[in-house]
Amino acid sequence: MSATTGRAGPAAGWLGRVADTLNPRRIWREIRHSNPVGYLFVLPYVLFFAVFVAYPFGFAFYLTVHNWNIVRPEKPFVGARNFEILLQDPLFWKALGNTAVFLAVHIPLQIAVALLLAVVLNQPLRARGVFRTAYFLPYVTSGAIVSLVWLRLYADDGLLNQALAAVGLGPVGWLSDPRVAMPAIAVMATWKNVGYYLMIFLASLQSIPAQLYEESYLNGANAWQRFRYITFPLLNPAFILVVVLSTIGGFSLFVEPFVMTGGGPLDATLSLVLYLYQQAFQFLRMGYAATIGVVLALLIFVVTLIQRRFLEREVGY
Repeated sequence: MSATTGRAGPAAGWLGRVADTLNPRRIWREIRHSNPVGYLFVLPYVLFFAVFVAYPFGFAFYLTVHNWNIVRPEKPFVGARNFEILLQDPLFWKALGNTAVFLAVHIPLQIAVALLLAVVLNQPLRARGVFRTAYFLPYVTSGAIVSLVWLRLYADDGLLNQALAAVGLGPVGWLSDPRVAMPAIAVMATWKNVGYYLMIFLASLQSIPAQLYEESYLNGANAWQRFRYITFPLLNPAFILVVVLSTIGGFSLFVEPFVMTGGGPLDATLSLVLYLYQQAFQFLRMGYAATIGVVLALLIFVVTLIQRRFLEREVGY
């Protein structure tokens, strides 16, 4: 093998495996030599995938190169025009920046709170089941209802500003100040979703053998050392899962700004999904909305792929 081939080995090998897997001749050969009864078992899923995944995804790509306002049957072909408009759209970049701010606040806060609560609830406390249910309940509650409750808490005369007034501090425009609105929504989203990630961490904690803690305790390790060298390394798979799921959920932010602020003030809480919704159902620009959706899907894929590669490399996977 030449030096050039050797350097390109991993990439070439990966591409070769993909090409071999997608080879039509190989696929047809495996179909002809396989048990036809098996296809009857997978047929329901294939139909479900074709109707609810493949067709909508393909239709979204179709709309990206067409101009359609949903009330007209015509769909004029516009080529890459929607993507050109997207790159020059200041509101798209504003929404992308707002979403990045939300992720920067939401993900670290959610991971820290969920991990702390999981460690606490993993202890032999009284009424642990009650606490676990209480923390998980907001996650299964309607996002619109939670948003309305927090809308009242964040009001100028709401409970939070009343508490600040009681200690001599002025009111905060939680949802009216462009500098505070998106972090405030991130805190509310963390409160709502933390129970789900708490359960992921808690399940991982309970899978750690108690023998490891007993041996480390007998060897003189304190609580922090046991957490640093036993708990946290064994939580790495759950940690990676929580980071990826939190990122996907953060990019999908919609209900909270839609109910609480409508994207304001001054577009400070306009998220990518909310902007997509506005373009599709307020301005009836289905082709442009589909373009935003496709770009958002690609962005989520790239970001989560980078996260996984980085985190798995850091933990030695």
